[in-house]
Amino acid sequence: MKAIFGLGNPGVHYQWSRHNVGFRVVDRFAEEYRILVCTKRFKAVYGTGLIDSQRVLLLKPMTFMNLSGEAVQKGVHFFHIEMKDLIVVHDDLDLAFGRVRFKRWGGDGGHQGVRSIVESLGGNAFLRLKVGIGRPPKGMDPAEYVLEPFDATEQAELEGILSRAADSLKVLISEGIEAAMNRYH
Repeated sequence: MKAIFGLGNPGVHYQWSRHNVGFRVVDRFAEEYRILVCTKRFKAVYGTGLIDSQRVLLLKPMTFMNLSGEAVQKGVHFFHIEMKDLIVVHDDLDLAFGRVRFKRWGGDGGHQGVRSIVESLGGNAFLRLKVGIGRPPKGMDPAEYVLEPFDATEQAELEGILSRAADSLKVLISEGIEAAMNRYH
């Protein structure tokens, strides 16, 4: 089973924030492949489905970002997910807006949600799909920037970016990481 965990913050206040792009990618993927993500358990909402005969788990932690590891750890243990089959989708300040990039293991890059997952799982040998949100304007605190909604120009491009990210996950599941990296980097 492959597991795709999208990161974000719960609640309507954060729903459209840059930090919630991981949730939005999982939502787009679920919509495109008709996977219901509505079961509530272990501080998360999740759903399962099939993609090219591969069983897939989609999960969104309902903790705040810096506690994402709690829900991820419970989901990983409940479904017996190996780290090599875990894909975490999250926003990335250091990646230009709209870029998507897979990363194999490594550090957290300053992302509190990823840090929480690494600490909770006791390792970092999972894949990440990073979705670029770009850097904040000069003088703006990055912590404030990630909690703001996308501006009008970004919003106009966002639907295409979400679809591209969802498509990259499909390629990852169907054809493997090398094919996904070659096609989407």
